[in-house]
Amino acid sequence: MTKFKRLKRFRYFLTAITIGWFLAFRQVKRSSHWSTVLIIVVMALTFLNLVVVSGILVGLIQGSENTFRARYTGDIIISTLKQKNYIEHSPELIALIKTLPWTIGVTARYMEGGSIEANYQTRINERDPIESAGAIITGINPADEEVVTGISNLVTEGQYLAPSDYDQIVIGYQLLRKYLPIDSPGLQLLDNVGVGSKVRLVLNDNTREYTVKGIIHGKVDEIGRRVFMVDSQLRPIIGRGDYNVDEISVRLKPGVDPNIVKQAILATGAGEWAKVQTWVDAQPKFLKDIKDTFALLGNMIGSIGLVVASITIFIVIFINAITRRKYIGILKGIGIDAVVIEFAYVIQSLFYASVGTLLGAVILFGVLQPYLAAHPIDFPFSDGILVATVNGTLLRVLALMVATLIAGYIPARIVVKQNTLDAILGR
Repeated sequence: MTKFKRLKRFRYFLTAITIGWFLAFRQVKRSSHWSTVLIIVVMALTFLNLVVVSGILVGLIQGSENTFRARYTGDIIISTLKQKNYIEHSPELIALIKTLPWTIGVTARYMEGGSIEANYQTRINERDPIESAGAIITGINPADEEVVTGISNLVTEGQYLAPSDYDQIVIGYQLLRKYLPIDSPGLQLLDNVGVGSKVRLVLNDNTREYTVKGIIHGKVDEIGRRVFMVDSQLRPIIGRGDYNVDEISVRLKPGVDPNIVKQAILATGAGEWAKVQTWVDAQPKFLKDIKDTFALLGNMIGSIGLVVASITIFIVIFINAITRRKYIGILKGIGIDAVVIEFAYVIQSLFYASVGTLLGAVILFGVLQPYLAAHPIDFPFSDGILVATVNGTLLRVLALMVATLIAGYIPARIVVKQNTLDAILGR
């Protein structure tokens, strides 16, 4: 192709765009304002359907992940190796972590498997079975735990532990039938236990009575099945005079990459006597699998909305073109190229999609996402939020624009291909 022909084609393309834009502007301007608003609203709802449905489903799991991080693992969690009974050199490791410039708080937990008994005082016959539930008995420093996990905010009844509390415990809700009314074989729950109740803990052949000071209701299983007490009371029972603990959670300063801190801790050789993980590493695999599944389901549901939007645009453009057949015939008769007319209808459909998408984006990022971040949806196992990333949203906008372009071009092409004289005469 010669340079002259390329220049000629380029000029033709610019002319087609200019005239097509002018025709599209006049068509939108002369159309019914109510119908224009209705189409834009449909496109906005379609955009929201593409983004919000998937965002809510993913946000359901994201909420669980956020709670898991905020209320249990912190940014870094250090736990016992499988072949060990506790984290060796715990005092030295904790002191080291506290000196790191990225650290806000560190909480150390002593943990031991045991059981909690309830109806031993009211049994009529000593042969009657004692209500018992297996639990992880966890000793904490109340102040340190509060800095890292804010656990006191999860106490729904009674009060949180104080450092001076003696023979007092806080119980996870999953140990109490009134909070977990499930009748499942093998599931042991306690009846009629609440704040102020006397219970017994059986731990390492030691049986001791405690008073329930509070009930913790956190949407993290690792918390819901635990019994918390002050660490200074648990240490002598489990023989931890060396202050070696079972779990360490670390809270970092905002914006710090947990992987950097993880590598800094491992560089000290801590990996030889403890398992060091970021909060992402410590997540249960089923959470990640469910998140991927929900994202797929959201995309499938959103695709249905995309098809509906395409059909809507197709019908609107087709009806618009059919009712203006005479006008299209006249345009062709005076020498307006068919490509220009088709381009005018494509621009018209893209106008509806662009304005609708812009309206939907304002609603999404200006209203829905901030509102749900401040007021999460209260699901039984998660505080659901709306997850909508800029990159993911742009991909959905692109898909909507492509679908709209095709849906606007096809009906315009069908009508424009009709015979010019038949179009003018309305035959």
